[in-house]
Amino acid sequence: MPGEINVGLMGLGVVGGGVAAALLGRPEELTKTIGLPMNLKRILVRDPDKPRESNIPADLLTTNPEEILTDQSIHVVVEVMGGSQPAARYIKDALSAGKHVVTANKEVMARQGPELMSLAQGNGVNLLFEASVGGGIPIVGCLMKELLANEVQSIRGIINGTTNYILTRMANHFTDFHQALAEAQDRGFAEADPTNDIDGMDAAYKLAILASLAYHQQVRPEDVYRQGIGSLEAKDFRYAQELGYAIKSLAIATRDNGAIRARVYPSLVPLDNMLAKVDGAYNAVEVDGDLCGKVLFHGLGAGREPTTSAVVGDLIEIGRKLGTGGRPAPVTQLDGKDRILPIDDMESRYYLRLNAADQAGVLAEIARILGEGNISIASVLQKDTDQAAQTAELVITTHPAREASVREALRLVSNLEVVREVNNLLRIED
Repeated sequence: MPGEINVGLMGLGVVGGGVAAALLGRPEELTKTIGLPMNLKRILVRDPDKPRESNIPADLLTTNPEEILTDQSIHVVVEVMGGSQPAARYIKDALSAGKHVVTANKEVMARQGPELMSLAQGNGVNLLFEASVGGGIPIVGCLMKELLANEVQSIRGIINGTTNYILTRMANHFTDFHQALAEAQDRGFAEADPTNDIDGMDAAYKLAILASLAYHQQVRPEDVYRQGIGSLEAKDFRYAQELGYAIKSLAIATRDNGAIRARVYPSLVPLDNMLAKVDGAYNAVEVDGDLCGKVLFHGLGAGREPTTSAVVGDLIEIGRKLGTGGRPAPVTQLDGKDRILPIDDMESRYYLRLNAADQAGVLAEIARILGEGNISIASVLQKDTDQAAQTAELVITTHPAREASVREALRLVSNLEVVREVNNLLRIED
């Protein structure tokens, strides 16, 4: 058992700065909580001359990763660099050297999580990654420990703060998408290049991690169907509210009859559903287990403070184990063999918005094509008639129908002479 715990920090950006501040600013609290002193011994940075917070000693900084990876006095490596490489390589090297690792890297854990977890177990060390999903929400640890007794039937969540902020602005103020995105960027909720967020890739990484842990097998980011939020317009939020729904970008994983489906897409959610009330940069994850029932985790999903909370929480857990001589707990075995299905055969209700000629018989033509695809109409709203163009906007909701059938029907509908444009297709998650 060591007399103190030394930490090597890789990355000193927004999150790394928060972790460094916590370790340097709370030594007595951490010692009391852990039972041993925890020292920040070295910090890997790209540019040691960059202006930084005044409380970070310059002699802790290095540009050489080997000063952390080969230093036998460093017990724990914290990786908060982001990106795939060289972060994945550094994590592997640290684990192979017998060092415990804490990471916030969703991309690395989504793509290489099973391999890294196996490597950690083989070397008798911990690999903890609470901060990779949900910021300060303790969802990863709960799936690995507190909820392990459950057969998880579904995970439904809002796990990207950028998209949720944008959708909240569009819903509450009927703001244009591009204006809402610009506001998110101005407030620091969106990156200069927000592609991974608005196209659903960030959420797909996170859902892959959660689904892998919940279903005890690897679900890759490529297994997750994605639809971004770029097609949404302010009018979709007005129409959804008239129908009794909010629009949220949901990450959903379900298992049924030995098959898993995972998808990320904007959805209509009933206004009285708890997820419909999650606004701004907040995240929420609902887990439905056979024993626990539905459990909701809610909190800030990104940013310096929430992510620092998760990283330092993992450090404390490792520190306590080192202080008591405890061995790492067995990792969740991701050796399940369930089929991972595309969404083609999924059944859902749908919201369709299209622009068509404002004349008799149009709805009958559309209804005929939908009917031939076994798609039953639940409701129709005629909106925004343009007398000059002699067009009207139709908003159609359906009863449960097969995904592939709906897509084929929309292809046929879009080819009708009376249909000017199919504007949007959204699923309804009742």
